[in-house]
Amino acid sequence: MRPPSRKIRVLTALALAIGPAVLLTGALHSPAAVAENNGVGLTPALGWSSWSFIRHDPTAAKIDAQADAMKNSGLAAAGFQYVNVDDFWYQCPGSQGPNVDAYGRWVTDTGKFPASGATDGIQVVADHVHADRLKFGLYVTPGISSQAVAKNTPILGTSYHADDIATTAAEKNYNCHGMVGIDYTKPGAQAFINSWADEFASWGVDYVKIDGVGTGDIPDIKAWSAALKQTGRPIHLELSNNLSISAASTWQQYSNGWRTGGDIECYGCESGGSSYPLTDWSQVQSRFAQVANWQPYGGPGAFNDYDSTEVGNGSNDGLTAPERQSMMSLWAMGASPLILGTDLTNLDPTDLSYLKNSAVLAVDQDSIDAARIVNSGNQQVYSKTESDGSVVIGLFNYSATSSQTDTVSLSAAGIHSATTATDLWTGRSLGTISGSYSVNLGPGAVQLIKTAPGAGSAGIRIEAEASGNTIAGAARIASCSACSGGEKVGYIGNGSANYVTVNGVDESKAGTYTLTFAYLVSGTRTFDISVDGGPDIVETLSGTSFSTPVNASIPVTLNAGANTIKFHNDTAYGPDLDVITVS
Repeated sequence: MRPPSRKIRVLTALALAIGPAVLLTGALHSPAAVAENNGVGLTPALGWSSWSFIRHDPTAAKIDAQADAMKNSGLAAAGFQYVNVDDFWYQCPGSQGPNVDAYGRWVTDTGKFPASGATDGIQVVADHVHADRLKFGLYVTPGISSQAVAKNTPILGTSYHADDIATTAAEKNYNCHGMVGIDYTKPGAQAFINSWADEFASWGVDYVKIDGVGTGDIPDIKAWSAALKQTGRPIHLELSNNLSISAASTWQQYSNGWRTGGDIECYGCESGGSSYPLTDWSQVQSRFAQVANWQPYGGPGAFNDYDSTEVGNGSNDGLTAPERQSMMSLWAMGASPLILGTDLTNLDPTDLSYLKNSAVLAVDQDSIDAARIVNSGNQQVYSKTESDGSVVIGLFNYSATSSQTDTVSLSAAGIHSATTATDLWTGRSLGTISGSYSVNLGPGAVQLIKTAPGAGSAGIRIEAEASGNTIAGAARIASCSACSGGEKVGYIGNGSANYVTVNGVDESKAGTYTLTFAYLVSGTRTFDISVDGGPDIVETLSGTSFSTPVNASIPVTLNAGANTIKFHNDTAYGPDLDVITVS
């Protein structure tokens, strides 16, 4: 299924409560392609993962202690609910791959997670987490262990064996290794994954992270998605890491979230045998572009994941206090899962107050991905509009060393008249704002503001291939799996006859608006953009692929009533065009 290509004004109301401290609001949001429909993940996940702090040595006692700390610190009451065990929970004797049970599935490391009688050690920990009224997550990687193939273990409930479904291609398992591919066209392949998912469900698993995922693993993701659903237990499915944006529509369809980049941890920064510092500012900086580029793809049921939130342990996080606020703010503006990587048994009081700030959490839990509206050196500004018309604006200083004044035209955020605003971190009223807004920010700092309801326009979104548009000359519609409507318009330019005019851009009043358009290009090309037949706005645009959309935004002056926006280049080929939004 793909969203309609005609103009849409979408108000998505999410009247969901995840905890007494978090009020969720509805929001304007362009529909995802086909979001995972497993009944979980309608809002970004809030929780904790063992990787950043505990890393290679998770144990039952350590996981139990983190779960207890989540409950006792008030984080659970604020909405945090997942306690996830990452890698190193299973037996890994060497490069021959993880040890397996009689049916080829990984075996729990009983030295770390002791069994209790006939109850597997992972289930014992899951039971403890559930007793804290929290949810439990577990880690896996694609494929099947080489040990299962060597032993030719039977596939539960079938007459097939591991050797019947395995390939010789190596699969990624970053630490243990020894995983090989599965040929999902073979009988027994889906049954094998079903049996593994059934085992996880019987242990009480509520969240599965599949690591080492690439586009070659799409059959694995489809199999795990189907397998988790057939268990009858609601289980969140998260994909990791550094996934390709070209397959974004597939990640949307088969999972609840996907890592857009590499690990947030600052490997090699650690000292004294500990995991501290967990990260550094350069790791956070790398996410600013990710939040902008992946913005079209997140939404209820399926979210962009910018990796662990390293807030909780003060300076041991590896960030200054302003940088920690910026990290949490950027993740919230991007509606990312907030999965803490810090030590919950040793929480810094200031960081705990950040994590329990209900106003900031609500920005994350609105399930809306913000658009970047200022990208100028160290000035980085993002905005999103809630269903009540209030607008959230995040103003960031990208620099770690110098102060910066951020200035934003409020019309770029869809605000066309005077309104009042509040600083969400301090709760302080900012009084009346109009026209433009400026703030001086220290190194790595942020100001997160929210206007009064009704300040923002609902916005207009029109696919390039919409039937009401004018697609002239050699310009033509082409399929595009990563594009918002599954299609794009290409062959624009290289002559005055080859253009796209987006029609039906209707506004109730004249004024300056923000035109955001998603384009595709490998290298650098130029669009000439004409509004209502006026002078061209010349935009030179760069990208890495004709399969990967990139967003750009410019201010445009529109008339009251119907407007047209023409994309052309009379002398050379321009980029391909995916979709435009006006706010």
